[in-house]
Amino acid sequence: MTAAQENYWARMRRVLAYVDAHLDDELDLAVLSHVAVFSKFHFHRQFSATFGLSVHRYVQLARLKRASQTLAWDDTQTITAIAMDAGYDTPDAFARAFRQRLAQSPSSFRKSPDWPSWLSAFGPLDNARGKAMQIIFERDDVTILDVPDMPVAIMEHRGSRAKIKETSERFRAWCEASGLSVGSGRSSFMVFRSEREPAVPEDYSVDLCVSTDRSISREDEWMKAGTIPGGRCAVLRYPGNTNNLEPAALYLYRDWLPESGEELRDFPIYARRQLVPIADIRAHEVVVDLYLPLK
Repeated sequence: MTAAQENYWARMRRVLAYVDAHLDDELDLAVLSHVAVFSKFHFHRQFSATFGLSVHRYVQLARLKRASQTLAWDDTQTITAIAMDAGYDTPDAFARAFRQRLAQSPSSFRKSPDWPSWLSAFGPLDNARGKAMQIIFERDDVTILDVPDMPVAIMEHRGSRAKIKETSERFRAWCEASGLSVGSGRSSFMVFRSEREPAVPEDYSVDLCVSTDRSISREDEWMKAGTIPGGRCAVLRYPGNTNNLEPAALYLYRDWLPESGEELRDFPIYARRQLVPIADIRAHEVVVDLYLPLK
């Protein structure tokens, strides 16, 4: 990356950081273009071209995400107060926007959050953040853990990665129907049994899993029971929810492993996605840990 490109991205990252820190303030085009030190006459197009959504949409999603977390984890605040904090003039306007984005009313979400839909709803926000991140991993970011066996329900995807979205949607629907969402204290896993971009696209292979020890009906054509074997693993946490763990995997294989002196055991690298508490506030965030099995 050239110095000019790095400077450009640094200014864009500054905008995202400012939005995170000032969700209760006025966040219009004039304010954010000033933070980025870009012309307000062009900034909306620059932002959309860079992140794939408009400034207004990004701010709206950021506020709505905070509101959804508050609904789920802080029952001391009323829905009306949460609506006002999210920038809506009335609870009805907030409810309409919330239902349109998450397919649940605020009161329904508070009682029983549909976490798979929540993850999907804020995908554009996570994608925008991912594009802005220039992540540099270091040796201290890797922890070696002795993990237990993990019983799981497995949906296999075999074939082109272009079709993984269909499998993922089928997997989420099955988890939701079975009461096995990530938000209920469970974790979802992806076991990568091939390269991300194999020479033959149809050789792409990954297992989608959710933690559970319940039996799976033999009549279920999509799912089967299995176990992610326990043992020593090098664990690297990706800073944010992402569907592209290639940078993290590359760091583990290319940089960390040769320097560590460790040897790999015969099980594929896999990812664990879960909800974890955010320090000092009653909210949760999705994090992704990459596990590299060791002898």
